[in-house]
Amino acid sequence: MRALLLALPLLLANAEDPTIPPTIKSMLDAAMQSGSESDVATIVKYAKTADPASADQVMKIAAAWRSDRQQTAQRKLREADFLDLVKGHAELGGYISTGNTENIGLSAAIEIKREAIEWRHKLRFQADYQESLGVTTRERYLAAYEPNWKFDDRAYLYGAAQFESDRFSGFTDRFSISTGAGYSAIKSQAMKLDLELGPAFRHTNFIDQTVESNVAARGSLDFGWKLMRGLSVTQNASAYVEKANSTVSTKSALLAKLIGPLSAQFSYSMQYESTPPIGRKTTDTISRAGLVIDF
Repeated sequence: MRALLLALPLLLANAEDPTIPPTIKSMLDAAMQSGSESDVATIVKYAKTADPASADQVMKIAAAWRSDRQQTAQRKLREADFLDLVKGHAELGGYISTGNTENIGLSAAIEIKREAIEWRHKLRFQADYQESLGVTTRERYLAAYEPNWKFDDRAYLYGAAQFESDRFSGFTDRFSISTGAGYSAIKSQAMKLDLELGPAFRHTNFIDQTVESNVAARGSLDFGWKLMRGLSVTQNASAYVEKANSTVSTKSALLAKLIGPLSAQFSYSMQYESTPPIGRKTTDTISRAGLVIDF
């Protein structure tokens, strides 16, 4: 009788935590070993149907795995050196034609991001130049900096400062500053979507010597989707809405992995100015093909 009483807690424990079928257990182990959140979530989802009795146990193991991964990632962030958290990519594209027509076009961009536990910093530089028969037909430069303070797993406060120069759009230089709130609406290994909204201030020097300073509203969208291994799409868009002149900029890109850190990129960019100077069109578009190097 005494031996039965001692064994009773073990029997109750086994009744509460049934053994996971070997097939489900092996698939769960393989998914956790791969480090794929989506694969683990898929196994947990179908384990409920395949063996309802062990579904809770499968969920407990998956939850413990996610918690351990999160703690390990945060520990690495805390212990990392400054440069260890810096990532980015550089884009380079261009063309040269000779003969009946002589054209040259160059585009370059670099994006740098440092992501820590509470802070994220983003830097972006871009230059476009095009020449036809010795005459410059496009010349645009951009520099932008954005710090983010993450006060939640998804929500954050942002600041943004941007400089542009594009005389073919009618201005020699334009400075913009903004602050507001951001939210990571989608946050997974395969897909991300960041949304931002806040007030802004813009100061523009036009080529006709006029100067404008206006309060505006700023909104932005940053979307990325890994379609399959080595193939992904991105969509970036931003808008400054003001009384005098509103601006909308978008960039859609398809990236295909080539080898190592090298990828091929095909992109389409559009910039819209609601009230451009006289003689200027409202919309500029450009299609590019180039190489991207991750670092």
